[in-house]
Amino acid sequence: MLKASAAHLRAPKTEIIQSDLVIVGGGLAGTCCAITAARAGIRVVLAQDRPVLGGNSSSEVRLWVLGATSHMGNNNRWAREGGVVDEILVENTYRNPEGNGIIYDTILLEKVLAEPNIRLLLNTAVYEAEKSSDNLISKAIGFCSQNSTRYELTAPLFCDASGDGILGFLSGAAFRMGAESADEFDEPFAPSEEYGNLLGHSIYFMTKDVGKPVKYVAPDYALKDITKIPRYRKFSIKDQGAHFWWIEYGGRLDTVHDTELIKWELWKVVYGVWDYMKNSGTFPEAETMTLEWVGHIPGKRESRRFEGPYILKQSDFVQQQPFEDAVSFGGWAVDLHPADGVFSEKPGCNQYHSKGVYSIPYRTMYSRNIDNLFLAGRIISASHVAMGSSRVMATCAHNAQAVGMAAALATQNNWLPADLLETQRMQQLQQALLKSGQHIPFLSLKDEKDLASKAQLRTKHSLHENPGSTLTLHEIPFNGEWHTLIYGSAQMLPLTQGAAPRFETEVQSESSTTLTVSLRISSKAGNFTPDIVLATRDFDLSPGRHELIIDFEAEFPRNDYGFVCFHENKDVSIRTSQARITGILSVFNKHNRAVSNFGKQEPDPAIGFESFEFWVPGRRPDGANFAMKITPGLSGFGAENITNGVNRPFLGPNAWVASPDDPEPELTLSWPETQTIQQVDFAFDTDFDHPMESAIWGHPERIMPFTVQEYRIFDENHQLLYTCESNHQTLNRIRFDQPVKTRTLNIRFKRPGPDVPVAVFGLRCYGPE
Repeated sequence: MLKASAAHLRAPKTEIIQSDLVIVGGGLAGTCCAITAARAGIRVVLAQDRPVLGGNSSSEVRLWVLGATSHMGNNNRWAREGGVVDEILVENTYRNPEGNGIIYDTILLEKVLAEPNIRLLLNTAVYEAEKSSDNLISKAIGFCSQNSTRYELTAPLFCDASGDGILGFLSGAAFRMGAESADEFDEPFAPSEEYGNLLGHSIYFMTKDVGKPVKYVAPDYALKDITKIPRYRKFSIKDQGAHFWWIEYGGRLDTVHDTELIKWELWKVVYGVWDYMKNSGTFPEAETMTLEWVGHIPGKRESRRFEGPYILKQSDFVQQQPFEDAVSFGGWAVDLHPADGVFSEKPGCNQYHSKGVYSIPYRTMYSRNIDNLFLAGRIISASHVAMGSSRVMATCAHNAQAVGMAAALATQNNWLPADLLETQRMQQLQQALLKSGQHIPFLSLKDEKDLASKAQLRTKHSLHENPGSTLTLHEIPFNGEWHTLIYGSAQMLPLTQGAAPRFETEVQSESSTTLTVSLRISSKAGNFTPDIVLATRDFDLSPGRHELIIDFEAEFPRNDYGFVCFHENKDVSIRTSQARITGILSVFNKHNRAVSNFGKQEPDPAIGFESFEFWVPGRRPDGANFAMKITPGLSGFGAENITNGVNRPFLGPNAWVASPDDPEPELTLSWPETQTIQQVDFAFDTDFDHPMESAIWGHPERIMPFTVQEYRIFDENHQLLYTCESNHQTLNRIRFDQPVKTRTLNIRFKRPGPDVPVAVFGLRCYGPE
C-alpha cells in the first residue's frame, strides 16, 4: 500500500537518460534518422509526442508516403528514395499492399524496437531546453502524460525532427516562418500576399460500405452550407482519405499556435462534407456507407523553417544545382497551396516540376547558430518556395537518414555537425550513406574493405556447360498484346555512345496513315526528360500489319538512356512484350492530374520554371515494354555492374542481368588467395520506379516482379553456406556465424518469374571487423 502524506507541492517522477543523440519528433523523418544512427552504432533517444510513430503517415493522419517518384507522374525515373525509408516502404508493400494505417504503424514500431541502441519514448512532449553555452544545447526536457514521468534527456548532439521545430525554437535557433519576397533569393514563384505565404493543415476521413442503409445525423458544429467550399462539386463518394488533401485550412493563421483552432474548423468541414454526401440526395450510392474514421489531429504542411549555413531555393530545384556536400535528393514538384485552402476560389495547389531530381546539401540539415543541433523533416533550411518540394515525407526521411549517419560519425570522432563539411569527412559521410542504401545522384560507392571489388567475376548458364549467363539485349520478345498509340509512347533503352542501333518492331494500322518515330535523349545526363530529338523517321502505312525497320542513322552522344518514341496516332497499334527486365522501361506522353501533369508543362516564363513534356510509366499491370529487335544488341548488363557502386538504374542499368532463358544462373567470385569472409551484402531490384505509396493507392504485387527471392551461397568446396528462400527486400545482409575461408564464392539464383530474368545491382563481401 502506498500512502502519501500531505505536501505543499510535488514534482513528477523524473528520469535522466544519457545518450549520444536525442531526436525530438518521431515522424517518418525522426524514425528513419533514429534507425540509421542506431545501426551505425550510437545510442539514440527518440522522443515522440504521439502514441505512434510516423507523423503524417501514421494511422492518426493517414497521408501516403511519397517523394521524388510523385505517383509516377513526372520524369524522375527510378527515383524512389533508398536506405531505411525504402526498407520500410518495401516491407509495408509486402505486408500491407492495401494500405491499412494500423498495420503500417506496427511496421514502424517493429523497426524501431528491433534496434537495441534506441530508447523510444512515446507520448513524450519536449517542452523545455537547457544550454551549456549560447550555442550548445545540453538537455531537452519532456513529459509523458501516460506514465506521468518527466524525462531529462542529455547528449552531446540533438536533432529536431518535430515538425514545428520545438527544440530549435526553445534553444534559440534562427528560423523563418512564411514566404520570402521574390527578391530575397531571386525566386519568381514566391507567392503574393493575396495568394498567402503559409500552407495549411488537412484532416482526412475514411468511409465504409456496410451493405445496408445507414443514417447519419451531423453534429451541431458541422458546416451547414457546403457552398462555402468553392470546389464542393468536386466531392466524390469514390474518394476518401488523402484523396481529399485539398480539404485544407489555416494558411492565414499561426500554423503552430493556432493548430487547435485550425483543427476545429477542419472538423466542421469534414463532418459537413459527410452530411452533404449522405443527406443532400446528390450521392444515392452513399445510402449504405458509414463514416468509419476521421482524423483527430491535422496533418501539417508548414510552420517554422530553420536556418542552416545554406538555404535551399527555387533555382537549386530548377537548375538541379550540384553540391559538393550533397547527401540526399528530392523530386516532388514545387507544390504551393492557397492560404485560404478549401475556402479559396483558386485551385487547391500550384505545382511545377523540374526535369529531373535535384540534390540536397548537408548544409541545410543543421542550425547555423546552435552548434550541436541537427535539423530533419520539413523544418530544414529551405525557402518557402523550395520547401514546397522538400516538405514531402519520403524526401524528409531520406534527408534524415543523412542526419542520422552524420550524427554517428560525429559521435565516433567527437565532431560537431559543421565539422563534417571538411572534404574528406564529407566523403566519409557520403560513402557511409551509399553503403547503407542511400542514393546520391552522380556518386558511387568506393569501399576499400569490399573484397568483391577485388574479385574476378564469372557467370555461368545453368543450362549449358560453358556460356556465361548475361543478357545481351537483342530482342524484347514479341509475346504481348497490342497497344494503341492514343498518346505518344516510348521504349527507354540504355544506349552507348556511337552509332545508334537499328530497331525492328511490329505495328498494325486501321487506315492509310503516317507514323512518326523519333530517337530522343535528355539534354542533361541523369535526367529522363526526352527533350532532345536526335533523329526522326516517318513511315507511310497501309491498313494491316507491318514489320517496321527503324534505322535512325544517328550518332548517340554519350552512354545514357535513349527514347525510341512512337508518336501519337490513334489508328496505329504496336506490339508489346510480357518481358519485364531490370533497367528497361516504357513511358508514355500522358496525363497524371494527381500531380498537375497534363502531358506538358507550360508555365508562364515569368515564374521561373521550364517547359517540357512528361513521359511517364504505366502503373503495373499496365506499362508493358514494346516488342522489338535491336541490332547490334545492347550489352550494358554485365557482371561488372555489381561492383560499380550504383545500386539502381541511372546512366545505365547498373545491374548484372542474367540471360532470360536461364532459370538458375550462377555468379562466381574468385580470388588468387584465400579470403576470410564474415559478411555478404546484396542489392536487389525492388523497382525503384514504383512509388510504393503507404496508403490509399494499393499495389498490384506484394513482391516486386524484378526481385530475386531465392538464392544459395557456396564456398570453393561446394559447401552450402547460406540459403535464402523468401526475399522481398532491396538490401540483404548475411553475416556468417563463423568467418568463412575460401578462394571462391558461388551464388546460385532462381529466376523471379518466367518473363523476368535474374538481376543484381550490387554485391559486397567483408572480412571480420
